[in-house]
Amino acid sequence: MDREEALAYLGEHHRGVLATLKRDGRPQLSHVAYMLDDDGAIKISVTEDRAKTRNARRDPRVSLSVIGENWYRYVVAEGTATIIDVDPLPLLRHVYEAVSGKPHPNWQEFDEAMIRDRRVVLSIAVERLYPLG
Repeated sequence: MDREEALAYLGEHHRGVLATLKRDGRPQLSHVAYMLDDDGAIKISVTEDRAKTRNARRDPRVSLSVIGENWYRYVVAEGTATIIDVDPLPLLRHVYEAVSGKPHPNWQEFDEAMIRDRRVVLSIAVERLYPLG
């Protein structure tokens, strides 16, 4: 698979395992829903107080492993994370629609839940993809 095929694979799927680094260097693994945005970055809705968010703020080196229906076909994206916490609601809506494939039935209710849950967006600038060959 080449880089374009790997990016297409990431764009076709929306579930993966995010690896961030704990203070002691061990990986923190989290099952997440994500989207590959038009800007080439992976976007994930996260809550402000979760370990993955704190870890990414402290050490932005992250990886996302994505496996579809075929166990032997997968893509790992490595990159640098940025937490988008200034006016995140439009981007949270964008992530929701991409992951669910449709608009939320009640955006006001969605927005209220995002604010109440202190949700932000973890954005990964993809620097390396594998396996490529």
